[in-house]
Amino acid sequence: MRILFLTDNFPPETNAPATRTYEHCKKWVKMGYQVTVITCFPNFPKGKVFEGYTNKLYQKENIDGINVVRVWSYITENNGFFKRIIDYVSYAFTSFIFGLFIKKDLIIATSPQFFTALSGRMLSLFKRIPWVMEVRDLWPDSIAAVGSMNKNSKVFKILKKIENHLYKTASKIIVVTDSFKNYLINEHKILPEKIGVFKNGIIINNLNKPKLNDVIALKESLGLENKIVISYIGTHGLAHGLKFILDSISKISNQNLHFLFIGDGAEKQKLIKYSKTLDSKNFTFLKSVTKSEIPLYIDISDYSLVNLKKSDDFKNVIPSKIFENIAMYKPILLGVEGESKKLINDYRVGVCFEPENEKSFLNALDDIQGLDIVSFKLNCDKMLVNFDRNIISENIIKFIN
Repeated sequence: MRILFLTDNFPPETNAPATRTYEHCKKWVKMGYQVTVITCFPNFPKGKVFEGYTNKLYQKENIDGINVVRVWSYITENNGFFKRIIDYVSYAFTSFIFGLFIKKDLIIATSPQFFTALSGRMLSLFKRIPWVMEVRDLWPDSIAAVGSMNKNSKVFKILKKIENHLYKTASKIIVVTDSFKNYLINEHKILPEKIGVFKNGIIINNLNKPKLNDVIALKESLGLENKIVISYIGTHGLAHGLKFILDSISKISNQNLHFLFIGDGAEKQKLIKYSKTLDSKNFTFLKSVTKSEIPLYIDISDYSLVNLKKSDDFKNVIPSKIFENIAMYKPILLGVEGESKKLINDYRVGVCFEPENEKSFLNALDDIQGLDIVSFKLNCDKMLVNFDRNIISENIIKFIN
């Protein structure tokens, strides 16, 4: 089978969507499938094209047997809703145009945002082949959840109609949580057998265990010797509620606790500016690191912070950074309700707090330091067996065939 995969994120970008798509496609190539990915020129999260690339009309490359076609899109910093929409629409248009000339048997288009899925839908019409919609976030609901769009606006209502059309016309729908499946069944009346739940996971062998000398050297360079380190590694956006975290940790008197904020995003500079108004100095902001460096920064950490704003829309998500940290035996300090909270509690791999509740956060911070590490590591092993991305990739192929 020849698969055409549409995604606006792909390596060398290191965010979760890029990694998930790459690892699935790489596995499918090993299974004997021909896979072509149409994507943008790498620019996430800063909205600047990576060194070695130019945002031109078209470019081909091959990554681990995956045929990668990069197409032009309007690239902008992630700091304005309408600019982002132009970015999304431009990629949808160019991916559709170049997709017309690629012979394939099946199209997979991933969201968020669903303009990518709209390109997949249009290609399926013109090429008369089935298409599969992968739903990693409920768009546009997640945009409304962070206050970037009013649910009563005409634009939102139009986008909801497009969303519903895409769900109805896809041959199969892949979702990453059980909550997403329930939402599609209850809100959009999609048949249960049309929906497959394939959660995020990790390929354990892909994580290179850092050398002890490198870990010691990095901690020393950051002045973190003898500190209890809690790290947040990922996008600094509206959805992630990091201003609340800064406010909360400014109340901590224990100077042995230190928070690392690693990554970029629309809110990064605002957060840095705001942090300078706080009396506390028990946190450090660092720039983004490469995918290969992430394990080193996880390893210097004692605990991993995973946080989102308080919203019913985020009860349906499971942030993929959970799995990377569990693979390196780092307890999760979780500020996400719903399915993520259930996952952490079921496997006993961390401590949860109510999003945007300072007292709950500070109590969880105390509790996580009392975890039984031996039991915790055994629980991590149990969890990882059930979230092996290689097996997930195989099961996706069985589902869409």
